[in-house]
Amino acid sequence: MTTDTQEQHWQSPVGQYVGRMRGRRGASMHPQVRPSIVVMAFVGCFVGVYLIAVPEVLNLSLDTKIFLIGSFGASATLLFGAPRAPVAQPRSLLLGQLIAAFCGVTAFKLLGSDVGLAAGAAVAFTTAIMLLSGSLHPPAGATALIAVLGPAKVHSLGYLYILSPVLIGACILLVVALLVNNLSSDESRHYPVAWW
Repeated sequence: MTTDTQEQHWQSPVGQYVGRMRGRRGASMHPQVRPSIVVMAFVGCFVGVYLIAVPEVLNLSLDTKIFLIGSFGASATLLFGAPRAPVAQPRSLLLGQLIAAFCGVTAFKLLGSDVGLAAGAAVAFTTAIMLLSGSLHPPAGATALIAVLGPAKVHSLGYLYILSPVLIGACILLVVALLVNNLSSDESRHYPVAWW
């Protein structure tokens, strides 16, 4: 047995539980990033989010009602900051966001009179379904929550929220991720690892 294993063997269950919160000794979760990677992530995030926001920025009245929701910022960060991560792949982005939009709207329609209950149900169902379908995309939890919390513009869309802004915005981010991430000659930046 290693020293850590021997130490855990003699600890109480509470001591073992608390000990898990220390993390591993010497483990680093923050690798060095080259400046060129930072520039590509910056450009990708800027262009992707800007393109989703263009109709609002220009005050255009579009039937598709494209507009920016907060979860797209987190999606962009994953797509351009960690393009090889499983949670940033197209399946996770698209399916995760669609599941979240559906769960969020449904929770609001069924439980909207109790915001806490609706919010909890929206995020919990979203997470469970994403895990079961192999499409975990953490920003989608915010997509579900936005459907419950509003604003009124979101509530007025009902299930159209799934199409716009969610699906259209996710597709815009996906196209920009394909174009920007594959400009790099560094294979660790190429996107996607897998489509589905």
